[in-house]
Amino acid sequence: MNIWQELPRPFLILAPMEGVTDIIFRQVIATAGKPDLFFTEFTNVSSYASEKGRQNALERLEIAPSDKPIIAQIWGKNPEHFAETTHALASLGFSGVDLNFGCPDKHVNKAGGGAAMIQNPDLAIECYQNARKNTDLPVSIKTRLGWSKPEECQTWLPTLLQQRPAALTVHLRTKKEMSKVPAHYELIPDIIKLRAEISPETKLIINGDIKDKTHALELHKKYPEVDGFMIGRGVFANPYCFTNHTPTREELMELLKMHLDLYEKHCSHIPYDSLKHFFKIYINNFPGAKDLRTKLMETHSLTEARAIIEI
Repeated sequence: MNIWQELPRPFLILAPMEGVTDIIFRQVIATAGKPDLFFTEFTNVSSYASEKGRQNALERLEIAPSDKPIIAQIWGKNPEHFAETTHALASLGFSGVDLNFGCPDKHVNKAGGGAAMIQNPDLAIECYQNARKNTDLPVSIKTRLGWSKPEECQTWLPTLLQQRPAALTVHLRTKKEMSKVPAHYELIPDIIKLRAEISPETKLIINGDIKDKTHALELHKKYPEVDGFMIGRGVFANPYCFTNHTPTREELMELLKMHLDLYEKHCSHIPYDSLKHFFKIYINNFPGAKDLRTKLMETHSLTEARAIIEI
């Protein structure tokens, strides 16, 4: 089964975000309101291919029953490592594999992965082809418009579309723009045209500044040729963004409690402070939220956090 052919139109996806969309947060969002498709955080293929790094890679690729259907996102620059990693993913329960050719993180780019592939298209294609020929899973790509100029999409995206990926997600900014400028929605018609001319069977997903389900449906009405929409930072403003439900204080607090419980179950070996960047997601948009969040940020353990929440 090709998961991309089974999804409704328009389908909604939770964007892969490093340090955010792990097995814990995905379960919380599945409870609040599940998207049509999950992506994992991105995993380095060279880590999976090495004896030393494989255990860490497998931990990042751990999935819960509520995650399915889910796509494994991978990154790197070694074509052989792409082949080895992709070959293993079907046995781990994934419905597809996505190649990250768009991450703007300077450390990832310095290592030759993510958005650095935009500057090395021949290597990008070799990595894609190695991934595709070593799995029966559908292989998709997530990328950006270009490295420094939005108009680079006119050469970069055709390079990818010529490979006939199962799906192509385009974050409507360049690498250098990061998230510092508004997403270039004005380029959606051009991208639609490129897809139609080169690879009409490829599913097209748009990413960038999409707030919630209502916003995605508005965009789909304007651009019906787009198959799906990926929500990233919108989930920080409302973890119920895939349902358009406006949560109560009590509902948000229950999600936070769930997050703490899942952290204790899955990731208690990870430093407690890693939890703190999630507090603003749940402790937000209700009277007294700022003071409560300040108190939580001063905690050093689950016991302290739970005591504050129960007050």
